[in-house]
Amino acid sequence: MKNLALPSGWKLFAALAGLTLLMTGLALWMHPVDSADALRTAIRATARSSFALFLLTFLASSLVTLLPGAFSRQVLRERRVLGLAFAFSHTVHGVLIYLYAQRFPELFWAGRTAVANIPGSVGYLFILLLTLTSFKGAMRLLGGRLWRGLHSTGTWVLAGVFCLSFYKRIPMGGWYPLAFALMFAAIVLKLTAKRAQHLRRAKPALSC
Repeated sequence: MKNLALPSGWKLFAALAGLTLLMTGLALWMHPVDSADALRTAIRATARSSFALFLLTFLASSLVTLLPGAFSRQVLRERRVLGLAFAFSHTVHGVLIYLYAQRFPELFWAGRTAVANIPGSVGYLFILLLTLTSFKGAMRLLGGRLWRGLHSTGTWVLAGVFCLSFYKRIPMGGWYPLAFALMFAAIVLKLTAKRAQHLRRAKPALSC
């Protein structure tokens, strides 16, 4: 029996984008049309899908270093596609938030200030920059060093935005404590992998 071939490249992106739209549609369908609950449910659903895709993108190289295997190598190969799928999911998330703010401003702005929106706005700016520079033409234009610096900085900024967002919501309970713990653990894992890579590179030099 042949192994089931998983989609890759743009087929993988299309599958993930389709699942995001299907999940969003189901979340809206579960509640009365144009209700605040419908939008809130869809916002929470896309927040979770975005977070899952970001974690895979963020940890792709770290998984290969710490947990080498077929799965981690495939995640690394598809890192760009996973990142684009994350950008798509979070764009849907942003559109839903915009609709919620427009239709139910009294609910959206309750206990919220414009300053509280700054981290999220910075996050979306970096998502835009990372998406636009995820294609070969932009990579050649920027050059390898600048491109790597932008993408490294951008992923760390997004990790910080997720971490801060979940941390502020821990008192609300629900999935937020778990999400914060996962994001914090992912940061520790990535730093551990970087340290392991540094030690591996330094070992041959010390043995000379």
